[in-house]
Amino acid sequence: MAKYLFQGNYVGDGIKGLLKKGGSDRVAAVKEALASIGGNLECFYFAFGEYDYFIIADLPDQVTAAAVSLAVSASGLLKPRTVVLITPEQMDEAANKSYAFRPPGH
Repeated sequence: MAKYLFQGNYVGDGIKGLLKKGGSDRVAAVKEALASIGGNLECFYFAFGEYDYFIIADLPDQVTAAAVSLAVSASGLLKPRTVVLITPEQMDEAANKSYAFRPPGH
């Protein structure tokens, strides 16, 4: 499973729905939706500022993450952004990989 950060904003009727049913209902809905595609909710936080929510979830693969993002966007009630997260061990592995890179202009 891979970890993803979903962050975004409620828009239009999405805001009205959140006000009507509250935050706990939204968290339960997200847990249920993620479970239905083989995923797992790690954490869900509401915020104020640039983004309204931050969600970290485990999903089987990038195709599943893309499906989540598409479904959320298609609802028209949220404006999401998806970020792939990697572990410190994966970063270690990446740091130890080499490839032939030539910077622009060199």
